[in-house]
Amino acid sequence: MMHAIDAWPKPIRVVVVDDSALMRKIISRRLSEDRDIEVVGHAANAAEARAAIKSLDPDVVTLDVEMPDMNGLEFLEKLMRLRPTPVVMISSLTYHGAAMAIRALELGAIDCIAKPTSRDADAFSELTKKIKIAAMSRLQPSDAYPKRIVKAPSGSRYKFTDSIIAIGSSTGGVEALLTILSEFPENCPPTVITQHMPAGFTKSFADRLNKLCSPRVSEATEGALLRPGQIYLAPGGETHLEVVGSDRLRCQLSHTDAVNGHHPSVDVLFHSVAKSAGRKSIGVILTGMGRDGAAGLLSIRHMGGSTIGQDEKTCIIYGMPKVAAEMGAVEKQVGLDAIAAEILASSTSVGHVGLSENCTVL
Repeated sequence: MMHAIDAWPKPIRVVVVDDSALMRKIISRRLSEDRDIEVVGHAANAAEARAAIKSLDPDVVTLDVEMPDMNGLEFLEKLMRLRPTPVVMISSLTYHGAAMAIRALELGAIDCIAKPTSRDADAFSELTKKIKIAAMSRLQPSDAYPKRIVKAPSGSRYKFTDSIIAIGSSTGGVEALLTILSEFPENCPPTVITQHMPAGFTKSFADRLNKLCSPRVSEATEGALLRPGQIYLAPGGETHLEVVGSDRLRCQLSHTDAVNGHHPSVDVLFHSVAKSAGRKSIGVILTGMGRDGAAGLLSIRHMGGSTIGQDEKTCIIYGMPKVAAEMGAVEKQVGLDAIAAEILASSTSVGHVGLSENCTVL
């Protein structure tokens, strides 16, 4: 596995799939500006995409969420089942488009990016970086984790301490968070999350999680009090989510510079949780490229909190957890399917029942 995204032994071969000839041209032009990327084919619909992928065997596919004969989700589902290939989804910033992009990430797409608008002509500035990360990704087998989302048992079965859970994730984080949070009971400890995601997509992701999980999930808002049974997702955009206060912890959205190249930053969240919650904090770092969150997780551990890192085998990109482990920030490395149980065990005052018992299947 490569550890840098700016040096490649050979060009990354990309097939661009979009029903708009103009959009295919814009995407291809942007990708062609990078000498490490080669656009080897184009497709305007599902039939052309199937043929191009079969004949060209690309390293990465860019895929429009909406296509005329078969929408991008249907095509993606078939592709991941029959010929798993790293995919970067291209989506409009409408609520419907963002919701479809979130669903695509659940189905196995590596990342998503918003189509440019007349007011945001440079929206594809991150596209080449996302293509390179996708090319480095480790696709999980389609049967690696159960595809049914299972809600956890009633919260009355759990007796929690006054802990605070903080989770950071990036590439591959949508599927990882769904796997973990669907096992949280309705009275889980207050949980704050920073997932690297473009502005406009986090609201759809929070809504999706809220439908599939027992606790209440929402985008974090300025001044929101941290309460049991609630999960707060950092908004994408120009702010960082922090936890502040002493007796009454609350969310704060800070308008400061990007950290590690990110708005929001996992490091900013973790450092704030270490400062405000100390030994009551449980920090969890999941799949993602780069080092964001490693230093913050180490601060949680230094303050006496518990720290968990996703293991290499189950990461789409073993970057953030790897750096954190190398720094000594990770107390336990755990496979994705066992992280929820590890978090709950760390935050309960008495033993908890098995997560598979009396669950409600959606």
